[in-house]
Amino acid sequence: MCGICGAFLFRGATDDAIVRAMMDAIVHRGPDEDGAWRDGGIFLGSRRLKIIDLSTGRMPLANEDGTVQVTYNGEIYNFAELRRDLERRGHRFRTRTDTEVLVHLYEERGPDLVQELRGMFVFALWDARRRRLLLARDRLGIKPLHYWEDERGIVFGSELESVLAHPLVPRRLDPTALSDFLSFLYVPAPKTIYQDVRKLPPAHTLLVTEEGATLTRYWRPSFARTRRESEQALADELRARLREAVRMRLVSDVPLGAFLSGGLDSSTVVALMAEAMDRPVTTISIGFAEASHDETAAARATAAALRTEHHEHRVTPDAVETVERLAAHYGEPFADASAVPTFHVSRVARERVTVALSGDGGDENFAGYRRYFYQRLECRLRGLLPAALRRPLLGALSGLCPKADWLPRPLRAKTLLRNLSLEAEEAYYRSVTALGDEEKAELIAPPLRHALLGYSSRAVLLHRFREADTEDPLARAQYVDLMTYLPDDILTKVDRASMAVSLEVRVPLLDHPLVEFAASLPSGLKLRGCESKHLLRRAARGLVPEEVFRRRKQGFEMPLRRWFRRELTGVARSAIAQVTEAGLLERAPLERALEDHVRGLRDRSTLLWTVVTLAAWQRREARVPAPAGVA
Repeated sequence: MCGICGAFLFRGATDDAIVRAMMDAIVHRGPDEDGAWRDGGIFLGSRRLKIIDLSTGRMPLANEDGTVQVTYNGEIYNFAELRRDLERRGHRFRTRTDTEVLVHLYEERGPDLVQELRGMFVFALWDARRRRLLLARDRLGIKPLHYWEDERGIVFGSELESVLAHPLVPRRLDPTALSDFLSFLYVPAPKTIYQDVRKLPPAHTLLVTEEGATLTRYWRPSFARTRRESEQALADELRARLREAVRMRLVSDVPLGAFLSGGLDSSTVVALMAEAMDRPVTTISIGFAEASHDETAAARATAAALRTEHHEHRVTPDAVETVERLAAHYGEPFADASAVPTFHVSRVARERVTVALSGDGGDENFAGYRRYFYQRLECRLRGLLPAALRRPLLGALSGLCPKADWLPRPLRAKTLLRNLSLEAEEAYYRSVTALGDEEKAELIAPPLRHALLGYSSRAVLLHRFREADTEDPLARAQYVDLMTYLPDDILTKVDRASMAVSLEVRVPLLDHPLVEFAASLPSGLKLRGCESKHLLRRAARGLVPEEVFRRRKQGFEMPLRRWFRRELTGVARSAIAQVTEAGLLERAPLERALEDHVRGLRDRSTLLWTVVTLAAWQRREARVPAPAGVA
């Protein structure tokens, strides 16, 4: 596991001070070793966290004659199999690392080598003979890569701070990215908060030559085909696939453990680890003093049943100070509040292990989110009325309903009627966004609002709905989440929070053959009535303790609703002052939101946390140059 950076400049070269600055910006991702390789305008850099082959494998790493160089971040879980095949073809290896497989596989397959890789990865590979640079990112977007490019060349890095350390890269705010952030609580790929810097999307390669850059998508999950075997046969196959995915992720030359929440996903992963390992699994969980948000008792019970070596930590309101540290690692505004407990569970884990397995991906693969139930229900109800009648009638009725903000959003009559009056794609967009377009129009400062005329963040999701190869409502929602929410929120959160403390996190439920298998399952085997993850539950029977199946799903969230009424009121006031003085948001609606929250009239904790994280990012920026056309 590593952090990578580099540049390919068509005229001139990157000097020593810039190389060092770019590598220093990602030292936390690889504290064990660094390395850089340069030849004219090309520079490849690496910060390494040693996981496999601790004595060799320094990067960047070359083929036999030095004409192919690679710097790489990730784990290729099928590298031993690939290596054996390459050795049969005459390739010679100097290390035991998975990194070296990349250069030899490239010699055989060229840019198509990504099709052979099973794992999480980003890499930059320089082909000296053809004078071309290949950047690649894994299928699900587990590992990150950012880049800037124009007619002068390209600069890239694992984290934004590394790219921005190069003096060629400007720091101009992108108003559409700010708008997207306020909607989704993250900036969706390929955007970053900066106009001129992009994220390499999951399952894409970028091939760069002096003639230009070519972006190519090499994989997407397909929901077009539905498996027809018996439920028992599919459950048996699922268990076998889960067992294989976990087993492959146990290869490590350093201590290894797991995050354990007590829920189905993490409990299944830990159970399969316990089955495969010859020692107790080290497990770590996080909790809160507020019982409504605390899962430590459930995790403790599961740990006892699986006989793990268990450790716990409780997060208190002062832990929000972590947002300052995390702002540097995310490099842009990021308002998923579970980033804070994710950082703390990673910190506690790093005191004991260097690698941790997590249960991320189970909700997207097996329909674990409650919104999937409401999406399916709404689609069924929507079909009972003709569109010509449904839209004006239900739209008018929704306007007569009280807001009922104290209810969960899907249970509010106003929300349900409004969603039924809309098409499925628009309704899903409104259901997953933190702030609606109308509220954003009031919040965003006038100069930025003017730059956004004609733009709506709904485009981020709507085109994903259209490219899904299925008409099944549940499958379409899952596809959208696999393409957006999973890589840009969940996996971004875990990567930055864990790598901030030099911890590698592996996600067996996102083994891409397992994702493809899950996509092929009938929707009724994922969401049956009100029961989510139906087939996963069946496959996990006998592996995890029975009480796991009876537990109600609980989000990994901080009790911000309570904290903003007490301990964090002053933090919110300070953040409001800062983002309004910086010309990003309007003061009056934010102060009203805080007052409503403190008085208990409406829960505005999500908006307030969004402002807190935006302020933390802005403090690091000091001043972001305005985009063209914004005064």
